[in-house]
Amino acid sequence: KPHSEWFVAEYDAYRPFGKTTTLLAPLLKDIDIVVFMGTWCSDSQLQVPAFYNILDAAGYTKKTKLIAVDTDKKTPSGSAEKYGITNVPTFIFYNAEGVEINRIVESPIEFLEDDMLQLLSGLDYKHTYED
Repeated sequence: KPHSEWFVAEYDAYRPFGKTTTLLAPLLKDIDIVVFMGTWCSDSQLQVPAFYNILDAAGYTKKTKLIAVDTDKKTPSGSAEKYGITNVPTFIFYNAEGVEINRIVESPIEFLEDDMLQLLSGLDYKHTYED
């Protein structure tokens, strides 16, 4: 399927929690985000449009870096290996100094916006594959 079919449908269908996006807005102000996804991946097709919907609802104005991987989770530039990508989608959050804060891998523990709030608030957060 063309990405426009699944992306637009999932983006429009997702309803982020307003209270959570309000709390997220100031926390996202100085955050840079890198997203790895596969257009072939059902988790990416579900989570990535929802993620962008949440960013829009929170008033995030910076640009995210979106990197597509092949079915082996590789990129021609080697960036997937550089970032340690094992599952997609992977949402990586960086502070103003460029230091990784944390990441959400493949699927959220609760809901995307709840996981984002937890990890950006400095609370203990472990993604799905973290020990």
